[in-house]
Amino acid sequence: MSEKAHINIDKLIELGSFEVTASEKEQFKAELAEFLEYARVINGAPQHLPPASHAVDKEQLLREDVVKPRPDHADLLANAPALQGTSYLVPPLAGSTGTAEEKSAPASAAGTGAYEVVIGLEVHAQLNTLSKLFCSCPVGFGSEPNASTCPVCTGQPGALPVLNREAVTMAIMAGLAMNCNINRRSVFARKNYFYPDLPKAYQISQFEEPICSGGSVAVEHGGTIKNIRLNRIHMEEDAGKLVHVGAPGIWGSKASAVDYNRSSVPLVEIVTEPDIASPAEAREFMVMLRAILVSLGICDGNMEQGNLRCDANVSLRELGDTALGVKVEIKNMNSLKAIERALDHEIARLTMMKQNNLPIRQETRLWDESGQKTYSMRSKEESHDYRYFPDPDLLPLIVDDGWIESARQKLPPMPLERKIRYQRDFSFTEPEARLFMINPAYADFFEKTLARYDNPRTLANWLFSELLSHEDDFENMHLSPEDFAAFLKKIDSGEISGRLGKDILRRAFAGKKGLVEIIEEEGLKQVTDRGAIEEAVDSVIRANPEQAAEYRNGKTKVLGWFVGEVMKATKGKASPVVVNEVLREKLK
Repeated sequence: MSEKAHINIDKLIELGSFEVTASEKEQFKAELAEFLEYARVINGAPQHLPPASHAVDKEQLLREDVVKPRPDHADLLANAPALQGTSYLVPPLAGSTGTAEEKSAPASAAGTGAYEVVIGLEVHAQLNTLSKLFCSCPVGFGSEPNASTCPVCTGQPGALPVLNREAVTMAIMAGLAMNCNINRRSVFARKNYFYPDLPKAYQISQFEEPICSGGSVAVEHGGTIKNIRLNRIHMEEDAGKLVHVGAPGIWGSKASAVDYNRSSVPLVEIVTEPDIASPAEAREFMVMLRAILVSLGICDGNMEQGNLRCDANVSLRELGDTALGVKVEIKNMNSLKAIERALDHEIARLTMMKQNNLPIRQETRLWDESGQKTYSMRSKEESHDYRYFPDPDLLPLIVDDGWIESARQKLPPMPLERKIRYQRDFSFTEPEARLFMINPAYADFFEKTLARYDNPRTLANWLFSELLSHEDDFENMHLSPEDFAAFLKKIDSGEISGRLGKDILRRAFAGKKGLVEIIEEEGLKQVTDRGAIEEAVDSVIRANPEQAAEYRNGKTKVLGWFVGEVMKATKGKASPVVVNEVLREKLK
């Protein structure tokens, strides 16, 4: 490398505010030197060759050489980072919660007054495929940064995307479950915008021709069932992830790194119509949508890991109006509680703006969980700002009837249908049936066990009272429905007592062993032999004459203490029913 191309690596590290080791410094220096060598070779390539072809034949647009000042120059800078000294700050760090007029206005009264709340949701659900949407890189959470990447998902020149068939099947299943029209032809488009986590500077998505149109989700709220209409469900690839250095989030961080592992992970975006009338209804929609996606097995619904993400569009209008008001988009809501709280806060803010006749601008705001408020992020984009056009590397997606019917065969019972059936057929309470509805893994375990143990009430009692106290991740639980059914049958037959059963259950989870396995290995069959139990009772009474006298003098509550002592003496194997009978006889 020539002296002219000398790399001042120390200066670069200083400018980047990085903390690196000596070995990392040498690695960076070697990589930069290699890059400069490539640049030198490319720079020496011949420049006289004409282009091979033109994508579009059209008349060239020309303009006159006239200078025209931009009247909107101030608007262009409105979203630029705030400047503090020599450092640039993101708007939230500068405290951009609203305009000066907004901050000085009095707070609104409780409630929304004479205004109607209109809410629409845009939900991104990560699909449970093994590989990414357009390449064969693995999909997973927690890998080393940038380990699950390739030339396709990092946008290298010449790399071509190839669509994942299983992701399409999952999108079709979502559409069928939500009563959508499955479009036989759909088109992937390029959504163009610049951000550090988007290596191609565009996202492959669907725009004018999505895979699913229309549809609805039935939501039970306030004792009634309401159908929330859907506008569409479309497929798209995810972007990468910014990792902020020096702070848990972008607020206060001194630098940001990019992890492209999530780049090109398959998503479906579910877009509702503006049919949602309250934050509580929005939360209930998300509860139902998550239950549907998890029931289908196409998304794990983990909001904390970002596998299910929700943006909300909210506006207010006068009661009786049909026209929509100016909408505000809220992002960064990573829990069901956050969705409801963010909407509550934003509705109160918009109400205050209307009551004080302050202008409401269409913008995107971030929800700050720690401060329980929203911050202005940027003015809201329109679809034309993204310059959508069909992706030239991907042919239109054609879905035939056979593909749709094959996906239809995979559909399980829907969560709300299951809830209503459990209340009707098993006489479960509403909270019990709802717990099964919002946790499909519980319902699957329940039904598989019920196929082998025909007592839904007893099964539900053990599941709610005992099983859930040890484990709530039923998908990864080591106990099988077959084992649990056999275990409950042994309790019903009197082979083991309920008290002993609880102890066996505790030890099964502690040692990751089967329930029947523990019973058989340790010979824990319940003792019902009356003679053996009488011997144990006689021994306990002889050892405790004072307590025996108390019972005979009318202090009958001491009987429970005697039962406990006999159970200890028999190591929990004695039948409690027989123990009680024998004790009452012996203590007369």
